[in-house]
Amino acid sequence: MPADFESRLLNFLAPWRNAPAWRIALSGGLDSTVLLHLLVQIASREALPPISAIHVHHGLQAVGDAWPEHCQHFCDSLGVPMRVVRVQVDDGASLERAAREARYTAFAEALGEGECLLTGQHRDDQAETVLFRLFRGAGVRGLSGMAACRPLGSGVLLRPLLGIHRAELERYARRHGLSWVEDPSNACHDFDRNYLRNRVLPGVVRRWPSAVETITRSAEHLAEADRLLGELAQGDLISAGARNEYIGMQLPSLAIAALAELSEPRQRNALRHWLAPLARLPDSAHWAGWRDLRDARGDAEPIWRLADGELRRAHGRLWWLANPWLGFVPRSQAWSDPSQSLLLPDNGALRFEGEPPGGPLEVRYRQGGEVMLLAGRGSRDLKRLLNEAAIPAFMRSRLPLLWRADELLGVALLPGLRVEAGQGWTLRWTPPTNDSGLS
Repeated sequence: MPADFESRLLNFLAPWRNAPAWRIALSGGLDSTVLLHLLVQIASREALPPISAIHVHHGLQAVGDAWPEHCQHFCDSLGVPMRVVRVQVDDGASLERAAREARYTAFAEALGEGECLLTGQHRDDQAETVLFRLFRGAGVRGLSGMAACRPLGSGVLLRPLLGIHRAELERYARRHGLSWVEDPSNACHDFDRNYLRNRVLPGVVRRWPSAVETITRSAEHLAEADRLLGELAQGDLISAGARNEYIGMQLPSLAIAALAELSEPRQRNALRHWLAPLARLPDSAHWAGWRDLRDARGDAEPIWRLADGELRRAHGRLWWLANPWLGFVPRSQAWSDPSQSLLLPDNGALRFEGEPPGGPLEVRYRQGGEVMLLAGRGSRDLKRLLNEAAIPAFMRSRLPLLWRADELLGVALLPGLRVEAGQGWTLRWTPPTNDSGLS
């Protein structure tokens, strides 16, 4: 290992030297074993944040049942606290992907505010990742490889070994007498990444010995290009009036006309950056959904369906609706104690400001044909009132309606509608979130 390895590691970690904690993702394999050992050695000489380890046990193979004990013994020898998190891996087409998602969900839940999770991916892993994504047809962002740092839960994920080769880590481990576990599934070529690691990349390196260096250098160039595309997207999203809420509801939206003025590549670039924290991005074939939505007639109601929700257009804007938000089922309910907030199943909560109206109250939802008697205006169709208030059609089935017997007293989001002159109450709604749970 190069003599300057420790200084390179500390230079990378410098921005997080004052973090509340450094938590090491310890699998028991070579890279995470070396990372934890090295940080403990440095901590004996320098002030570092508190160091602990997290081991995620997937329970996918019998041999893996011994790994938590191995990791615990290693941590005990270093005087490092360790936490074991057991996860359930969902069955699916890609066991690798399901295990990774379960693992990172566990890591995200384990991180406190501002804490850092350090993982041991190295330079060879980066080259493997770039090749894997290349064969899957990834774009600039995918081919930039694994990010050295990114947000994770309430903290941040750090990969401080991305500049180090596996061979260097192995020399360090042998020099310090470290032992590590080998996952037998890594030898199975049925998994795509294993095939790349064991068959493809070694052959490439035999032909081009510096292949790992050149692949990762290309990834660095692409990462820079992705940052430039991000800056372009931010400017375009500002021009498109990007916003995250609408009259108190969490409803991300963009102005369609402003997007449509851009070239198609810039449209897709802006939308990718806008959708990235909201949904898994569509592949090339699914971008036809954007064109259909963009070019639809003004009175049409097209839908662009994605894995984590859907996009709709209304009032000249593109709106994001997450799957949990779309799954709402309206259910009427009595409001027996108006002095207390009323929790609405999957639809937030209602409360009164001021003295509530008398009489038995009930919350219902639109069925069509509702009429509201307004002070000084007479009877008005609720549909017309919602049109006047520019409430998008897709929101209307969620709006709680306050009834007293057959009298419609109030509508959530529209506190200005008054059934009585000088009434002493206002209906307040705390809407639900519109979150896919992505970051």
